[in-house]
Amino acid sequence: MDEKAEVALPKGIGAPATRALTAAGYMRLEQLDGVSADRLGALHGVGPKAVRVLREALAERGMALA
Repeated sequence: MDEKAEVALPKGIGAPATRALTAAGYMRLEQLDGVSADRLGALHGVGPKAVRVLREALAERGMALA
């Protein structure tokens, strides 16, 4: 499997964060590579826990938030 294969958003971010991210057009984890944490945190429903979980999931795949 490709190291950067498409991965859906992690379930650990919670339903409100998942809804906020999908409404903003982010359907897959790799779409968040290079997006600023501040931009994500500004979305209603995306809190510090969701940003942390996303940051960790991206790091496991060699990607990162800006």
